Amino acid sequence: MTKTKRVVWAMCGSFCTFEKTLGAMEAMVRGGAQVLPLMSFNAAGLDTRFGTAESWKEKVEAVTGRKPIETLQGAEPLGPQNMADAMVIAPCTGATLAKLAAGISDTPVTLGAKSMLRGAKPLVLAVSTNDGLAASMENLARLINRKNFYLVPFAQDDWLKKPASLQSDYALIGDTLECAMRGRQLQPVLTG
Repeated sequence: MTKTKRVVWAMCGSFCTFEKTLGAMEAMVRGGAQVLPLMSFNAAGLDTRFGTAESWKEKVEAVTGRKPIETLQGAEPLGPQNMADAMVIAPCTGATLAKLAAGISDTPVTLGAKSMLRGAKPLVLAVSTNDGLAASMENLARLINRKNFYLVPFAQDDWLKKPASLQSDYALIGDTLECAMRGRQLQPVLTG
């Protein structure tokens, strides 16, 4: 697991991947990392068929031992106060990819990312989007070419039913983070 000890872990609203997210987050904590959870407005506030917002926040707190940050005010000091060595955004939705690519910081996750980039800290993105090979592809391409952005390797998750959908391999988040801390992109980025 990663040698990084302080990680902000941001969750966006790809609710169907929250179970995988918790498993990967738990593995990072077991590996010795201090994980500071952060949730987008949607992740922290919407009840879905995958669970209630409160239950997800409770599960995240049980894994990390910390209440998730879910406000702009809570996300802003991450970088200036040197609260973490890196940031993982998992799941990273198409909407978040678009905002990051455009430099928009109007959610806790995107403002947290901006705050971390201010100190040149690495951002590790675990993509989970139904339009990764469609509308989100342009944003994905823009971010992969930017300094301090690193992608968890990804593949089409259901090419028959959802031919444009992409999902990162959550088992590779730790390896991607280790490479990112050395300024390298884990390869291959495209799997399967």
